[in-house]
Amino acid sequence: MRALRVLRIGPSCTVQDRGRVGYLGQGLSQGGAADTLALAEGAALLRQDAGFAALEMAGIGGQFEASAPMRIALTGAEMVATLDGTPLVWNASHRIEPGQRLEIGAAKRGVYGYLHVGGGFATHVQLGARAAHLVAALGAPVAEGDTLPVGAEVLPAARQVTGLGLRVADRFSGGELRLVESFQSDLFPAEVRRRFAETPFTPGRRASRMALQLMSEGAGFAAEGQLNVLSEIIVPGDVQMTGDGRPFLLLREAQTTGGYPRIGTVLPCDLSRAVQAAAGAVLRFRWVTLEEGLAQQAAHEAAVAGLPSACRPLLRDPADMADLLSYQLIGGVVSAAADPFEPRDEPGAET
Repeated sequence: MRALRVLRIGPSCTVQDRGRVGYLGQGLSQGGAADTLALAEGAALLRQDAGFAALEMAGIGGQFEASAPMRIALTGAEMVATLDGTPLVWNASHRIEPGQRLEIGAAKRGVYGYLHVGGGFATHVQLGARAAHLVAALGAPVAEGDTLPVGAEVLPAARQVTGLGLRVADRFSGGELRLVESFQSDLFPAEVRRRFAETPFTPGRRASRMALQLMSEGAGFAAEGQLNVLSEIIVPGDVQMTGDGRPFLLLREAQTTGGYPRIGTVLPCDLSRAVQAAAGAVLRFRWVTLEEGLAQQAAHEAAVAGLPSACRPLLRDPADMADLLSYQLIGGVVSAAADPFEPRDEPGAET
């Protein structure tokens, strides 16, 4: 059986895919990877479907050993990664052999890093997905000693390439989140909505896969008549205010309904930036119209669809190439003492 053995693991690592669709009516939110863009990046590097499950590592990874030759990719928040002590490039694909030790340490920037394998992790399917949804008691965190089964490769052997890299824009240092009005935005006076967009926020300590607490200086952002708000459907990206006007950005494992007022909804394409904002990062909101938001979301989805064509071969350091002697390195070499302008004798030339 193809598998990845877990020798050591951080406290908040789970297997995640794109989550479960169609269960809101039963009170189950979609769940799935916190950074869905990282899923797509890993799939592009491995030339496989973005629906395959990966290992999501919150803040720190672990140590792993493969039972068989395996392709892997590393995406999301950059973490310190080595293979038998040799550093690995992040946002890239690599090959590991049986018995080699893959070590993934702490995040340098951002929060969620992802380990992908060729064929995806083949853990148990529950309600149509492999994603652990801890709030709903579906699945559990990965633990030391676990053996994570790996699915069969879907690509022909000739196309199971590694050594590909992907340049990604910085979404790990905070920044701007675009916001559209929702059904409850009008409950907030225009001055409150304006002040909300002008206020810098930092991630609070109460952060999880359910919601991100947003901290700021000054007064809160209270709605008018918020005690009379009816409970309505919640989607990831909704910005909900507590009773004292403090905002929470609701994420993949948020509750499905809620009665706290929501000032607006962050575009889905900006949620990866939000979840990757670590302590100290600054987040700001910018209001956009629904039409602008739809256009920006469409542009993002087109860019995601083009990720496979954006992957490029890595420039490898010869010092890190264990197979260096298999390369033909001397073809075309000429004497350093030769005159480059003197005609060279070629086979078949007259003498």
